[in-house]
Amino acid sequence: MSHGDTVLILGATGMVGGHALEHALAHPQVKEVRTLGRRKLAQEHPKLRQWVAADLVKLDDEACFQGVTACLFCVGAYTGALDSTAFRRINVDLPLTMARALQRQSPDARYALLSGQGADRSEKSRVQFARDKGAAENQLAALGLGGFATFRPGYIYPVVPRKEPNLGYVISRWIYPLIRRHTKFSIPSDVLAKVMVEVALQPMRQEIWENEDMRRHSVAKG
Repeated sequence: MSHGDTVLILGATGMVGGHALEHALAHPQVKEVRTLGRRKLAQEHPKLRQWVAADLVKLDDEACFQGVTACLFCVGAYTGALDSTAFRRINVDLPLTMARALQRQSPDARYALLSGQGADRSEKSRVQFARDKGAAENQLAALGLGGFATFRPGYIYPVVPRKEPNLGYVISRWIYPLIRRHTKFSIPSDVLAKVMVEVALQPMRQEIWENEDMRRHSVAKG
């Protein structure tokens, strides 16, 4: 693929999206990085262009989707942080709305979704997280985008210290030295983001990326 890709990142203020932004800005294949979010980033860079919208589900301006090569959806919500309706809006409605806008403006663009381990494409799981992630994957895969890949991390280890959102994450961070040995269960945040960027910049031949797939890809690329 020739140089000069334009990458759009949704959720660049988050843990994974922030790393994706760093990798995309530094990547020699990328000529422009765009972000779309509810607030502007403090960061400035010659490659960076930013769009801000109060409500991402009801966009009035789709200019940021024009001429895009690859889109990374890195927006997410922690289980228990929102009620079921708001949770589904973020995990299903929002990624689908963004993908449809992308398809209208850049029909050949590739789309990388930050999903989650256990995503259930039967959509019958008793766990809303699994149902919603499975529903999002199903609907995005059916759109007929220029390419679609879904990334299913288990525990995402924050390589940059942060205030953990709940007790479960506090415990996971504490036991990470043990679970990191088992490649099925966890992945560092920067590794996940880098793999998403690298995969999005190439023709997508693999749709589902589990922890082990991402770790193998990271090791192979060095």
